[in-house]
Amino acid sequence: MSLIKEAGLYLKIFNQKMVNKLKAIKGTPESIAKGFTTGIAVSFTPFVGFHILIALLIAKLSKQNKIAATLGTIAGNPWTFPFIWYATFHIGIFILGKEAPEESIHFKTFFKELYHAVIMLDFNTFLSDIWPVFFVMLIGCIPFCMSIWYFTPRFITRILKKKVAQGETNDTGNRL
Repeated sequence: MSLIKEAGLYLKIFNQKMVNKLKAIKGTPESIAKGFTTGIAVSFTPFVGFHILIALLIAKLSKQNKIAATLGTIAGNPWTFPFIWYATFHIGIFILGKEAPEESIHFKTFFKELYHAVIMLDFNTFLSDIWPVFFVMLIGCIPFCMSIWYFTPRFITRILKKKVAQGETNDTGNRL
Protein backbone atom coordinates (compact mmCIF):
# COMPACT_ATOMS: atom_id res chain seq x y z
CA MET A 1 0.00 0.00 0.00
CA SER A 2 1.36 3.39 -0.95
CA LEU A 3 2.05 6.04 1.65
CA ILE A 4 -0.76 8.27 0.33
CA LYS A 5 -3.33 5.45 0.46
CA GLU A 6 -2.16 4.53 3.96
CA ALA A 7 -2.45 8.14 5.12
CA GLY A 8 -5.91 8.38 3.55
CA LEU A 9 -7.01 5.21 5.32
CA TYR A 10 -5.68 6.53 8.61
CA LEU A 11 -7.55 9.84 8.14
CA LYS A 12 -10.76 7.97 7.28
CA ILE A 13 -10.50 5.86 10.45
CA PHE A 14 -9.67 8.94 12.54
CA ASN A 15 -12.64 10.81 11.05
CA GLN A 16 -15.02 7.94 11.86
CA LYS A 17 -13.72 7.74 15.44
CA MET A 18 -14.19 11.49 15.86
CA VAL A 19 -17.76 11.34 14.54
CA ASN A 20 -18.50 8.46 16.93
CA LYS A 21 -17.11 10.47 19.85
CA LEU A 22 -19.21 13.51 18.89
CA LYS A 23 -22.24 11.30 18.44
CA ALA A 24 -21.81 9.97 21.99
CA ILE A 25 -21.95 13.45 23.55
CA LYS A 26 -25.27 14.55 25.01
CA GLY A 27 -26.67 17.72 23.50
CA THR A 28 -28.18 19.13 20.36
CA PRO A 29 -26.28 18.64 17.10
CA GLU A 30 -25.91 22.44 16.81
CA SER A 31 -24.45 22.84 20.30
CA ILE A 32 -22.05 19.94 19.77
CA ALA A 33 -20.97 21.22 16.35
CA LYS A 34 -20.41 24.76 17.60
CA GLY A 35 -18.44 23.54 20.62
CA PHE A 36 -16.25 21.29 18.50
CA THR A 37 -15.67 24.13 16.06
CA THR A 38 -14.65 26.43 18.91
CA GLY A 39 -12.02 23.90 19.99
CA ILE A 40 -10.64 23.66 16.46
CA ALA A 41 -10.52 27.43 16.01
CA VAL A 42 -8.83 28.01 19.37
CA SER A 43 -6.12 25.54 18.34
CA PHE A 44 -5.07 28.03 15.66
CA THR A 45 -4.26 30.72 18.23
CA PRO A 46 -0.71 31.07 19.59
CA PHE A 47 -1.91 30.52 23.18
CA VAL A 48 -0.21 27.13 23.41
CA GLY A 49 -0.95 25.43 26.71
CA PHE A 50 -4.17 27.36 27.21
CA HIS A 51 -6.24 26.05 24.29
CA ILE A 52 -8.53 23.88 26.42
CA LEU A 53 -9.13 26.62 28.98
CA ILE A 54 -9.89 29.20 26.28
CA ALA A 55 -12.18 26.78 24.41
CA LEU A 56 -14.05 25.96 27.64
CA LEU A 57 -14.46 29.64 28.48
CA ILE A 58 -15.79 30.52 25.01
CA ALA A 59 -18.09 27.47 25.03
CA LYS A 60 -19.45 28.37 28.46
CA LEU A 61 -20.04 32.03 27.56
CA SER A 62 -21.74 31.18 24.25
CA LYS A 63 -23.68 28.15 25.60
CA GLN A 64 -21.92 25.62 23.42
CA ASN A 65 -21.12 22.05 24.33
CA LYS A 66 -18.03 22.17 26.56
CA ILE A 67 -17.07 18.52 26.06
CA ALA A 68 -17.14 18.97 22.28
CA ALA A 69 -15.06 22.17 22.64
CA THR A 70 -12.43 20.26 24.60
CA LEU A 71 -12.47 17.47 22.03
CA GLY A 72 -12.05 20.01 19.21
CA THR A 73 -8.74 21.22 20.59
CA ILE A 74 -7.26 17.93 19.41
CA ALA A 75 -6.86 19.69 16.05
CA GLY A 76 -3.79 21.29 17.55
CA ASN A 77 -1.28 18.54 18.15
CA PRO A 78 2.43 17.86 17.56
CA TRP A 79 1.77 16.93 13.93
CA THR A 80 -0.34 19.97 13.04
CA PHE A 81 1.22 22.72 15.17
CA PRO A 82 4.26 23.31 12.94
CA PHE A 83 1.98 23.89 9.93
CA ILE A 84 -0.42 26.04 11.95
CA TRP A 85 2.37 28.19 13.38
CA TYR A 86 4.08 28.63 10.02
CA ALA A 87 0.80 29.53 8.30
CA THR A 88 -0.42 31.95 10.99
CA PHE A 89 2.97 33.65 11.15
CA HIS A 90 3.20 34.20 7.39
CA ILE A 91 -0.45 35.21 7.01
CA GLY A 92 0.11 37.68 9.87
CA ILE A 93 3.12 39.13 8.08
CA PHE A 94 1.02 39.50 4.94
CA ILE A 95 -1.91 41.16 6.77
CA LEU A 96 0.37 43.58 8.63
CA GLY A 97 2.31 44.37 5.47
CA LYS A 98 5.64 43.51 7.05
CA GLU A 99 8.71 42.01 5.47
CA ALA A 100 9.38 38.35 6.23
CA PRO A 101 12.38 37.96 8.51
CA GLU A 102 15.60 36.90 6.84
CA GLU A 103 16.21 34.33 9.54
CA SER A 104 13.52 31.69 9.95
CA ILE A 105 11.64 31.41 13.23
CA HIS A 106 12.43 28.32 15.29
CA PHE A 107 9.08 27.78 16.95
CA LYS A 108 10.35 25.23 19.47
CA THR A 109 12.82 27.79 20.79
CA PHE A 110 10.24 30.57 20.52
CA PHE A 111 7.65 28.78 22.67
CA LYS A 112 10.33 27.67 25.13
CA GLU A 113 11.38 31.33 25.55
CA LEU A 114 7.73 32.38 25.80
CA TYR A 115 7.14 29.85 28.57
CA HIS A 116 10.26 31.00 30.41
CA ALA A 117 9.33 34.70 30.09
CA VAL A 118 5.81 34.09 31.38
CA ILE A 119 6.88 31.86 34.28
CA MET A 120 9.67 34.22 35.35
CA LEU A 121 7.48 37.32 34.75
CA ASP A 122 10.24 38.67 32.52
CA PHE A 123 8.34 41.46 30.78
CA ASN A 124 11.43 42.92 29.10
CA THR A 125 12.18 39.66 27.29
CA PHE A 126 8.51 39.20 26.48
CA LEU A 127 8.15 42.67 24.96
CA SER A 128 11.45 42.71 23.09
CA ASP A 129 11.79 39.12 21.84
CA ILE A 130 8.45 37.36 22.14
CA TRP A 131 5.75 39.97 21.46
CA PRO A 132 6.77 40.86 17.86
CA VAL A 133 6.38 37.22 16.74
CA PHE A 134 3.42 36.46 19.03
CA PHE A 135 1.48 39.50 17.79
CA VAL A 136 2.05 38.58 14.14
CA MET A 137 0.80 35.03 14.84
CA LEU A 138 -2.20 36.40 16.75
CA ILE A 139 -3.18 38.57 13.77
CA GLY A 140 -2.46 35.71 11.35
CA CYS A 141 -4.79 33.31 13.16
CA ILE A 142 -7.84 35.58 12.70
CA PRO A 143 -8.66 34.54 9.09
CA PHE A 144 -8.28 30.87 10.01
CA CYS A 145 -10.52 31.18 13.08
CA MET A 146 -13.16 33.14 11.16
CA SER A 147 -13.31 30.63 8.32
CA ILE A 148 -13.38 27.68 10.74
CA TRP A 149 -16.21 29.26 12.76
CA TYR A 150 -18.14 30.01 9.58
CA PHE A 151 -17.86 26.73 7.64
CA THR A 152 -17.23 23.92 10.13
CA PRO A 153 -20.39 24.01 12.31
CA ARG A 154 -22.65 23.58 9.28
CA PHE A 155 -20.71 20.57 8.11
CA ILE A 156 -20.62 18.88 11.54
CA THR A 157 -24.28 19.68 12.26
CA ARG A 158 -25.25 18.06 8.95
CA ILE A 159 -23.27 14.90 9.83
CA LEU A 160 -24.80 14.67 13.31
CA LYS A 161 -28.35 15.31 12.06
CA LYS A 162 -27.84 12.59 9.45
CA LYS A 163 -26.93 10.19 12.24
CA VAL A 164 -30.09 11.18 14.15
CA ALA A 165 -32.22 10.72 11.02
CA GLN A 166 -30.77 7.24 10.60
CA GLY A 167 -31.98 6.48 14.12
CA GLU A 168 -28.55 6.01 15.58
CA THR A 169 -28.25 6.52 19.32
CA ASN A 170 -25.41 7.58 21.53
CA ASP A 171 -23.66 5.29 24.02
CA THR A 172 -26.27 5.90 26.72
CA GLY A 173 -29.07 4.73 24.45
CA ASN A 174 -30.48 8.23 24.04
CA ARG A 175 -30.93 9.95 20.71
CA LEU A 176 -28.68 12.93 20.07
